[in-house]
Amino acid sequence: MKITFCCTDIKSGPWIEGLRAALPEAEVSVWQPGDPQADYALVWAPPQQFMDEQPGLKAMFNLGAGVDGLLRLKLPAGAAVVRIEDAGMAVQMAEYVCQAVIRHFREIDAYEAGMARGEWGFRKPRRRSDFPVGVMGLGVLGQRVARALAHFEFPVNGWSRSPRELEGITTYSGAQGFGDFLGASRVLVNLLPLTPDTRDILNADTFSRLLPGAYVINVARGDHLVEQDLIDQIDSGHLAGATLDVFRTEPLPADHAFRRHPRIKLTPHASARTLREDSLAQMIGKLQALARGEPLTGVVESHRGY
Repeated sequence: MKITFCCTDIKSGPWIEGLRAALPEAEVSVWQPGDPQADYALVWAPPQQFMDEQPGLKAMFNLGAGVDGLLRLKLPAGAAVVRIEDAGMAVQMAEYVCQAVIRHFREIDAYEAGMARGEWGFRKPRRRSDFPVGVMGLGVLGQRVARALAHFEFPVNGWSRSPRELEGITTYSGAQGFGDFLGASRVLVNLLPLTPDTRDILNADTFSRLLPGAYVINVARGDHLVEQDLIDQIDSGHLAGATLDVFRTEPLPADHAFRRHPRIKLTPHASARTLREDSLAQMIGKLQALARGEPLTGVVESHRGY
């Protein structure tokens, strides 16, 4: 078994060491242009040259939950694309989204601003029933987020392309259910995969269907969001604000309008980071399953984009 590692902006050493320790029979190396054909690859933002030079790959393991960048390339015809399933990211995402929702709901920003001005005062408590949270995307991460929010007793709605049933979550699906889902939500959390159908889905029309004073949290991809539409909807008062972790251009330019907006909270694509040990254990298990001829979970359906 020959495994190659081709990952932009990721230190290869610990990954290579982990693979060699777990799979001593395998030949593991960092890809260099002109290398001989490998059987399997661990990839993150690889160049097209890598794909062109590795036409015989049996499978590629993507070091992240999102595969949109990989699917923009021309891939080897016979290679399966396998994504990480959770590997420690779901609980991170649940933590991040819950803190963003709770910070908005409890008006922590207003309390902190008042304390900074030397004030000591209280705000009228708000009812959770008035802040139903809508989670767009009910994959592994979306389901974990929805359940975590329900634990804090928020009404939770979920929307997905195909029907899903989750205990304690009101679910909607397909184009026919999208409008009803939005109309029932005052906080909107985006966890959708980026596909041609979902690009720009966070737009003026989507925002206008949310309950008045809605709040937007985007932790999926920057290309889901029409940036000026978000600013316009906040400035109009229809949206109360937003928490954004992903952007069309990353790193976010220093002069970007989001950085100056008082009702937009920003983090640098940090909501759920790949955990190396957990991810390695998952990938090694799948490599061993492949060697035994067993079927895999997490295989991407390229025509769907996830």
